[in-house]
Amino acid sequence: MRYLKNQVKQKLRSGQSVIGSWINLPCLETVEIMARMDFDFLVVDEEHTSLNFETIQKMAMVMEGYGKPPYIRVSENDPGIIKKALDAGYYGIIVPMINSKKEAQKAVESVFYPPQGKRGVGLSRAQGYGTEFEVYKKWYEKNISLVAQIEHVQGIANLEDILSIDELDATMIGPYDLSASLGHPGEFQRQEVKKELEKYERISKKMQKPYGQHIVQLDHRVVTDKVKKGYQFLAYGIDELFFARSCQQELNLIKQNVSIKS
Repeated sequence: MRYLKNQVKQKLRSGQSVIGSWINLPCLETVEIMARMDFDFLVVDEEHTSLNFETIQKMAMVMEGYGKPPYIRVSENDPGIIKKALDAGYYGIIVPMINSKKEAQKAVESVFYPPQGKRGVGLSRAQGYGTEFEVYKKWYEKNISLVAQIEHVQGIANLEDILSIDELDATMIGPYDLSASLGHPGEFQRQEVKKELEKYERISKKMQKPYGQHIVQLDHRVVTDKVKKGYQFLAYGIDELFFARSCQQELNLIKQNVSIKS
């Protein structure tokens, strides 16, 4: 591990917006291609993929090698899972489905060593395989980033309490699960869904805590709009969607100009 400064954390603290992207495919070459781009960070998704932990650790190595802060969305708010991700060398932990201050505090305790938290002490990649624990301990206090995903109407209801926790660097709204919690999965144009999204933005601004979203579908105009609305922590697209769209667009262009018989 190289112990790079987490520029994402620093930019969020200074009021800047950061734009990253999302990794779903269990392929190191894909990670390397994405890491060569000008994203501020990359997120490995452990929650909704079949990635094993050996691959997840190697992905962090690739990202770090290209100077990209490696972030991971863990599968759940579990101390053991979070501890493994940190020991593998991830700079940022995104915890899904945070609905209360108690749950957010549990995530904080999982991320930080005592006396601030309850994280177990191991000697793995993050700690130089046992040779640089003291170096890591000083580094992580200033560079480890914790992001809470707000994905349920209950999380919106408790948002002020959640945002009162200093150790949270940012939150991310999860519009799909939020709309599902209201009984209308994926129906973002419904008035009740819009109302909760607006409430998320309003409270986040009031509490002066960076807020964000993963813009899954590939539409750069949505990202531009979110930045104008004050969103700071933004992830754009997914590796598999970038791949699929590029394939389809190029094939469509070919078919528009030549006749191909099946």
